[in-house]
Amino acid sequence: MDLFTHFLIPFIILFFIGSKWPIEGGLGGTSVDFDFILIFIGFLLPEFFILTHRGITHSFIFGFITALIFLYIVTRQPVQEFVRKLIKRDFNLIFNWKTILLAYFGVLTHLFLDFLTTGGIPLLYPFTMERFSAHLYYYTDALTTIAALAVLIVLYLKINWKYKKIAMVLFVIMLVSFGGLRCYEKINATHALEENLEGNFTQTVTYPTSNMFVWQGVLINPKNQEYQLYTYNGLTGEKTFQGNYSGLVIENGTYSSGINAIKKANSTVAAQRFIWYSYYTSIDAKFENNQWKISYLDFLGGHYSPNNLTIYVAG
Repeated sequence: MDLFTHFLIPFIILFFIGSKWPIEGGLGGTSVDFDFILIFIGFLLPEFFILTHRGITHSFIFGFITALIFLYIVTRQPVQEFVRKLIKRDFNLIFNWKTILLAYFGVLTHLFLDFLTTGGIPLLYPFTMERFSAHLYYYTDALTTIAALAVLIVLYLKINWKYKKIAMVLFVIMLVSFGGLRCYEKINATHALEENLEGNFTQTVTYPTSNMFVWQGVLINPKNQEYQLYTYNGLTGEKTFQGNYSGLVIENGTYSSGINAIKKANSTVAAQRFIWYSYYTSIDAKFENNQWKISYLDFLGGHYSPNNLTIYVAG
């Protein structure tokens, strides 16, 4: 989801339940997306690849820490004076245990919204680095972003609060409606692709695209680690086969030496980072020129990382 929506959702909820500090909640909702500051550290220290966008701050524990630090910074007097001059509006925030909890409420709404999007977030870090996702929304939705920005402009304008309330209500209705439509389209795509299940292919998983009516579907053969990729158009009912993929292929060398080479490649930071980002990791190990060429492929393709990687291991 976009930064504007992450501010608006907690702000709107807190505003309509009568909270005195809806802005603190809204800022908490945006705080965890300032993780771009950590990307530079992750670049210098690649073994800490969790220091990236939708990484460490997008977890229950570190989300709280992030909101606490962010709220403390924005409530300092020099910062508030700067913001007042910048927006030409009153900007008086409070830092106490109540506003800290409201900022964390904003974080929780942020985590929920990002959980709905594809790619996933490490909610339970540091206990596990597993990324959790409902695969309902694409990373961002252009219409939602534009609508959220429009509502923020309405809130900024010096107009009757009646119109501001109407704008906020309409935004929530739109967001819920889009979510309901995407749920319907996801279920429809899943059922349509299940018709192609046969043999050892027993599972179907669908993934959103930027078009809410177009979905990617993966048919899975868990026994042999085989996958079939499809695209489904909900408006036309058309299913398009994209290709067959194997979880593991070993060529030219022995199976045991290929597995050992893959283990060595998997121990590298580059491979660990790639696998962490990938939806599905297809590995092709080929022995040539007295070395193993280990090729990694994420056939769905990630939004924040390359979809392929090659590592060479001495034979």
